[in-house]
Amino acid sequence: MDLYLFDFDQTLYGYDFSKRLPALARLTGSTQYRIAKTWWAGGHEAKADGGGYDTVESYLSAWREVVGVDLTLEQYQVSRAAALTRSVTAVDALRHAARIGDTSLLSNNNILFRRSLPVLAPDVVEVLGDDRLLVSGELGVMKPHPQIFERALSRYGARASDTLFLDDNARNVEAARASGISAFRVPSVDHVPDGVAMREAIDAFANR
Repeated sequence: MDLYLFDFDQTLYGYDFSKRLPALARLTGSTQYRIAKTWWAGGHEAKADGGGYDTVESYLSAWREVVGVDLTLEQYQVSRAAALTRSVTAVDALRHAARIGDTSLLSNNNILFRRSLPVLAPDVVEVLGDDRLLVSGELGVMKPHPQIFERALSRYGARASDTLFLDDNARNVEAARASGISAFRVPSVDHVPDGVAMREAIDAFANR
């Protein structure tokens, strides 16, 4: 059976970081400048996405130490949701893929995101189930490193030749192809992922 691997941000949902930072500042009582300088520029979000903070508690504890204010899981969820725009057509493309093959998320994101998906994107979790939500923070490696594709294929017992990977990032798409996986770069319309194009790519792969 074919395997369809989906990125999340700008693939299933639109994502706008410029809306996330103001929400974090408002919710935590800090400033956008301090959060951006200490947490993001300091490399801590990337560290979390790579598995460096592998529990919710370790992430929130590091945030408190680095940024100097508390962050709760609920505040994380509210700020993350503020940056997201649901793409009806993209989620429909995901449902279509689930009807004709195996499907899974494969996203560069951290453990808080993984824990929060039922809140942030319940429609995606409804399609995939809780056991097919692969994030780099749990796998310990990020796209475009080839190991993340190897680990995803191993998880599902799939062959590269039977796998289609959908992602908005050109480097990730190229890395998947270099690993022998078919890949489609997801376009956007008004910053919302184009699910119609995704479905066409899925059908083309299924009918190869």
